[in-house]
Amino acid sequence: MNEQTLQTATVGGGCFWCTEAVFQQIRGISTVESGYCGGKVHNPSYEQICTGTTGHAEVVRLRFDPEVITYAEILEIFFTIHDPTTLNRQGADQGTQYRSVIYYHDENQQHIAQEVIQKMAAIWDDPIVTELSMAPQFYLAEAYHQNYFRQHPQQGYCSFVVAPKVAKARKMFSNKLV
Repeated sequence: MNEQTLQTATVGGGCFWCTEAVFQQIRGISTVESGYCGGKVHNPSYEQICTGTTGHAEVVRLRFDPEVITYAEILEIFFTIHDPTTLNRQGADQGTQYRSVIYYHDENQQHIAQEVIQKMAAIWDDPIVTELSMAPQFYLAEAYHQNYFRQHPQQGYCSFVVAPKVAKARKMFSNKLV
């Protein structure tokens, strides 16, 4: 991939281990980093995030080649692997840190995100509550959160929560896999 043509996407759909694991297997995505965005605490720790008082969401920052995968396709995958209709919750994970969020990096991404949200609203029975905001400062999560599912596939949460999302994405987006 040509580093000069890569673009950035930042999304949060609950626990970043799930989102990271799915996007790591998608062709055209060069890097996936787990981190935190959208809060008031500078350089937060995971322990601070878990309190739900920082305002940050668990997110992934993707670097992608738009010639291989479009921003709209990334968002379609994003909307398939989490429930964008539950406010501050994904499954048993509750709190503002688990909110559904798209942080756009320019006006074009904002426009595309609005179109995809409208398209997805027709698919979901309940209203989409995904936050759409300009990308704030991204804080890289601690090293032990990076590549978590790859390193710990047998861990309980990974087996029962992450693995089914990865399997669903592999089935639904088999034509986009690495």
